[in-house]
Amino acid sequence: MKRLACAAIALLALAGALPVAAQGFAVQVSPPRFEESAKPGTVHRNVIEVTNSSPAEGRFRLKTADWTLAPDGSAVFSDALAPGSCRPWVAIEAATLQVAPNARRRFRFEVSVPADAPDGQCRFALVIEGEPEIKPDGSMQVNGRIAIIVYLTIGDGAPVLTLVDTLVQPVEGRDLPIVRIRNTGNAHARLSGFLDAIGADGRRITLLPSADPILPGVTRDIALLPVAESADDPAPVLSFPLRLKGRLESPPLRLDIDTDVAKP
Repeated sequence: MKRLACAAIALLALAGALPVAAQGFAVQVSPPRFEESAKPGTVHRNVIEVTNSSPAEGRFRLKTADWTLAPDGSAVFSDALAPGSCRPWVAIEAATLQVAPNARRRFRFEVSVPADAPDGQCRFALVIEGEPEIKPDGSMQVNGRIAIIVYLTIGDGAPVLTLVDTLVQPVEGRDLPIVRIRNTGNAHARLSGFLDAIGADGRRITLLPSADPILPGVTRDIALLPVAESADDPAPVLSFPLRLKGRLESPPLRLDIDTDVAKP
């Protein structure tokens, strides 16, 4: 195992490990993210599987990256160590990886948590990058990138969530109810659960929170998505104002919701 130097990153796959194909870069990674825990003074080890779905051999570079989220949910990167970065704790099996055509390989990484590490969370990205190509003008172009996100909660690190507000906002062309959540803890949260919604037309609809992460020290708007009655049905149309009731969770935390929400 050897330490990986800091490097720039242009793409971060936060939600899942989707195939990426660009100029021969055709890769899938599994799992899409790690959400695990470790104690100070221990070494956390894990394995990632890389699948090359191209008919040609894949040659990849591996590295780590720091990241955070902008207010609009997009990833923001720095090629320098972020303040308090845990990347110096991280080691990977190799800095390069070759995968045969239509084959898969596994590579290991580990996080050596210092004995004096404070409670909180170690967050970083493991980046898989296609081998650069030299363009006719002599410049280099990266074929493609995909990343796996690691959330490693240290000791008693945990989120602390507060429901700040409920409101209605446009999301991808439709008005949806939103819960505004503040996380004053030292680890991320991700909401689950269901809410019952009764619309102005009297129709009862089930709402599911989006799975967006709520990072420590951040207030984030989480959309509540209407659930279709079956996979073949379109998403229900919401009739505002809505009466919301139920419970959202980020175990072991619970947020009880019992309120009305209307368009401004």
